[in-house]
Amino acid sequence: MNLVFETQRLQLKPVSEDELDILQHIFTDPYVRRYLCDGNILTLQQVEETLSESQKLFNEKKLGLWLIRTKDNQEVIGVTGLWYFFEEEQPQLVYALLPQATKKGYATEAATRILKYCFDVGYQYLMASCDRPNLESCKVAERIGMSQVEERIVNGNPLLFFRIERNRATS
Repeated sequence: MNLVFETQRLQLKPVSEDELDILQHIFTDPYVRRYLCDGNILTLQQVEETLSESQKLFNEKKLGLWLIRTKDNQEVIGVTGLWYFFEEEQPQLVYALLPQATKKGYATEAATRILKYCFDVGYQYLMASCDRPNLESCKVAERIGMSQVEERIVNGNPLLFFRIERNRATS
């Protein structure tokens, strides 16, 4: 199964070992880590562990983290994927863009492609969670057809949970 995806403007490719520095750059960017990492700065070892887990998940379950590149110049602008959070049975949709790539529709474009993949491989629903103050991420979830289903406090932060059923997804 080919796990490299293309959209109109983007290429999504599983993160590889030789892209550790790129992944660390994304995860340590202040804009990204504000919500994705609860403001924490991930150490190189933590990013290595995340990369290793992503590769393991791709090998075992065909899911993990994809780097998001623009097709026109191959610039890495963020990360997206399916990842296990909060002891859930099923992975959740995740997306994070570097600040220079926001407000251009890239997150919606990448998330839409991962949503399609998720349902193509047989998932019956997909969840995503966003910090309540992260309005941009919440809007992406809504744009791809997700509806808010729950609010929880996790690690002291209010999180909104979104869900879409396979039969509601549009291609």
